[in-house]
Amino acid sequence: MNASLRLRRLSTASTGFERELDQLLAQDAGADPRVLATVQEILDRVRREGDRAVLDYTRRFDGIEAGALGELELPVARLQAAARAIPADRREALETAAERIARYADRQRIEPWSYREPDGTLLGQQVQPLDRVGLYVPGGKAAYPSSVLMNAVPAKVAGVPEVVMVVPTPGGETDSMVLAAAHVAGVDRVFTIGGAQAVAALAYGTETVPAVDKIVGPGNIYVATAKRLVYGQVGIDMIAGPSEILVICDGQTPAEWIAADLFSQAEHDEQAQAILLSPDAAFLDAVAEAMEALLARMPRAAIIRASLEARGALIQVRDLAEAAELANRIAPEHLELSVAEPEALAQRIRHAGAIFLGRYTAEALGDYCAGPNHVLPTARTARFSSPLGVYDFQKRTSLIGCSPEGAARLGRTAAVLARSEGLTAHAVSAEQRIPGSE
Repeated sequence: MNASLRLRRLSTASTGFERELDQLLAQDAGADPRVLATVQEILDRVRREGDRAVLDYTRRFDGIEAGALGELELPVARLQAAARAIPADRREALETAAERIARYADRQRIEPWSYREPDGTLLGQQVQPLDRVGLYVPGGKAAYPSSVLMNAVPAKVAGVPEVVMVVPTPGGETDSMVLAAAHVAGVDRVFTIGGAQAVAALAYGTETVPAVDKIVGPGNIYVATAKRLVYGQVGIDMIAGPSEILVICDGQTPAEWIAADLFSQAEHDEQAQAILLSPDAAFLDAVAEAMEALLARMPRAAIIRASLEARGALIQVRDLAEAAELANRIAPEHLELSVAEPEALAQRIRHAGAIFLGRYTAEALGDYCAGPNHVLPTARTARFSSPLGVYDFQKRTSLIGCSPEGAARLGRTAAVLARSEGLTAHAVSAEQRIPGSE
């Protein structure tokens, strides 16, 4: 018989709560020196040797033998075939999710704008899509077609001409759903390579893999470290940590629903975090009982148990207002407001990656098909960052066009400021456009 789930129970009324909460939220942010050294070596070698290095690492890590890197590129026909071959209900689900993601993303597009001042000076902003984006998709046991949709569809809505996907295929095994999702999302090229070597290929380019302007998509610690190290050479979406869910419930939602919602993120990995806040102590007890019963039915029970016992918690709060304050402090990736008036409570939330409103809005819907992106800030970074969106695949360029009158007016101001900074050439450059200046 399995041991009872050892869930952490906390109360904001406890004198030691602040210390307990800090311990609960603490994460090891330091990079493993061995991982860092390994990744740096891979990046340096791929930058020097290109295709040759990528082929060598693919042979060593994935067991794939290829005479040329071009052999590891999947033709578009292969993606089309995968989309035709999967069961009809899965293909329909992919297409429905893609359509909803695209419809939501379309509202995010940043439009160019400009205005003219009375003297004719034009000021504005030009908006262009990135030229080429790289998408990393986990392979092997961790195959996530939803990640393909969430990363590629907004890029295409933004107008990115070329999306290049890399996906490892350990032992040569490809995932048909991932390939079908790539077809549905409009991915342009797919290479069956992975790990830090794939990130390096995208960042620096090789004889076969084109260099991209931005790399997006999840991966293991080696992939995340590689993305961190190539930032600056290319853009990246974010450095994502373990998945998180915070649920605020008034005690009126079925306990079994909340238990499943907490499990939905705990099953990702042992470092995921699932926390429930409620003013109702009896409800917390009911959820704990529901979790015990549900755990026995979960194929990933060992992962769920490890996650909940290490980083999960059931926390009793004084009221929903205090729960909202606590949510802002935690700044979770996913926040469910399972309460009678969720929209009113949402007005109190300042920091969260995504907010799920009401008893019927399971976080899992956001993971797959609701429409908003599931690539969200983790590890309290929701305090200063936002979900992935179309705006991540667009860049903005300032426009400044002075009329003769505007040049004279602004030139005088600029010259004063430039001379105050000791930058005489700046001042002279501005003053030359002023009529009558020497």
